Amino acid sequence: MTKKEKALFVSEKLEALYPDTPIPLDHKDDYTLLVAVLLSAQCTDKRVNQVTPTLFEEADTPEKMIELEIDQIRQIIYPCGLSPAKSKNIWNLSKILIEKHNSKVPDNYKDLEALPGVGHKTASVVMSQWFGYPAFPVDTHIHRLADRWTLSTGKNVTKTEADLKRLFPKEIWNKLHLQIIYFGREYCPARGHDPNECPICSIIGRKTMFK
Repeated sequence: MTKKEKALFVSEKLEALYPDTPIPLDHKDDYTLLVAVLLSAQCTDKRVNQVTPTLFEEADTPEKMIELEIDQIRQIIYPCGLSPAKSKNIWNLSKILIEKHNSKVPDNYKDLEALPGVGHKTASVVMSQWFGYPAFPVDTHIHRLADRWTLSTGKNVTKTEADLKRLFPKEIWNKLHLQIIYFGREYCPARGHDPNECPICSIIGRKTMFK
């Protein structure tokens, strides 16, 4: 298969398996989504969803968040890992939202990525899943699967994102990135993966995977 043919196969298979793609991080608005995505760095969505109800009960707006001490935030989000840095970033970005953006989450990459702790991947998730802009956030699942499926030779997420954007139509990016994440968790994990049993790797996976 050509890469385009592989991409079509992947998109059709994933649409059949995951016609509905709810955002895996619990949230109620753009601010709580932004905080949840920030917390998800090097942490599972399941763990984030266990932590955020307590955090958002205390503070679900920028104004309420800066009323907390950074150490209070750190104690709540400790199970997510990297809590010293994440708690400072959450407090500081909340203050910036109030002072520079009228307490609203910006709907553009420049302002989002200027916020503490918000990199391109986090900004892409918010832009795609809340504001509806076409984006292809690449996390570890997507980076791994794009390589396994020979859709990208990218050595980093930036190259993988560019490769995938060239292969797939823009109108399916927002849904497809979630479909790949769901597939990676269910069928194509990093460890203990049998490519012969995988609905996609068994068809288009790297040949070296079968040795």
